[in-house]
Amino acid sequence: MAWLCLRLELAPDAAEVLSEALLEAGAQSVSLDAPEQERVLLRALFAHDADPSRALAQALERCAILLEESSTVETLDERDWVRASQAQFSPLRVGRLWIGASWHPAPDDALVVRIDPGLAFGTGSHASTRLMLRFAEQVLRGGEQVLDYGCGSGILAIAAAKLGARRVDAVDIDPVAVEVTRLNAQANGVRLNAWLPQDQPACRYDVLMANILAQPLIELAPRLSALAQPRASLALAGLLESQAEEVARAYAPEFDLRTESTAEGWALLSGRRR
Repeated sequence: MAWLCLRLELAPDAAEVLSEALLEAGAQSVSLDAPEQERVLLRALFAHDADPSRALAQALERCAILLEESSTVETLDERDWVRASQAQFSPLRVGRLWIGASWHPAPDDALVVRIDPGLAFGTGSHASTRLMLRFAEQVLRGGEQVLDYGCGSGILAIAAAKLGARRVDAVDIDPVAVEVTRLNAQANGVRLNAWLPQDQPACRYDVLMANILAQPLIELAPRLSALAQPRASLALAGLLESQAEEVARAYAPEFDLRTESTAEGWALLSGRRR
């Protein structure tokens, strides 16, 4: 099957923000690498019948980014894309967790999460995902009911199951992400539920994680508040440090949130429901 690959170079900070917005605009997967010291090569994968140029325009408008250089679109077959993804994906260790692809040897002393690069975003390499994994590793002790909202490839939900959560629900607006999460859970030998938002059953959670973007997180404040048990822990990521205060204000009626940690300009907000 052929895919369309959008390629462009831009500054590292802009590339991180734009990668998230491209996923929201319909990209199936986004990768970043740095062919030059101060420039990042962004590659976004689209279905063969998609319109990458239109998606880029929507993403740029959403991020308020002015692109200085032109973009290119090329056709890749499945083998070419997988080979490129494999070449750039390195394993990651976060406390008790180890995240790697199926071709990487895993350590014996870790909770292993296998995620191969594919059609849903999330391999652990993005700074926001690393912040979330660290949060999960520190907070989960076993027996919790956990929600991963905006699950992508399911990496956070699978990690929660590996860390001993009693129930794990994963939710995403993208049907592809829901199916990929189910398949990844099966490949990792864990049980979880993956839903579209409209299919999610009524439940209240002890720990809620949402790694999306700042504006969707603001819009989700009422929904996530309603899904949280009293004294539930909440972690929000996918936002820049400069956006943390605005996002925290949206949750202030129900949660006491603070910037728990930062990495590469990205922030993680966490706190408890009153």
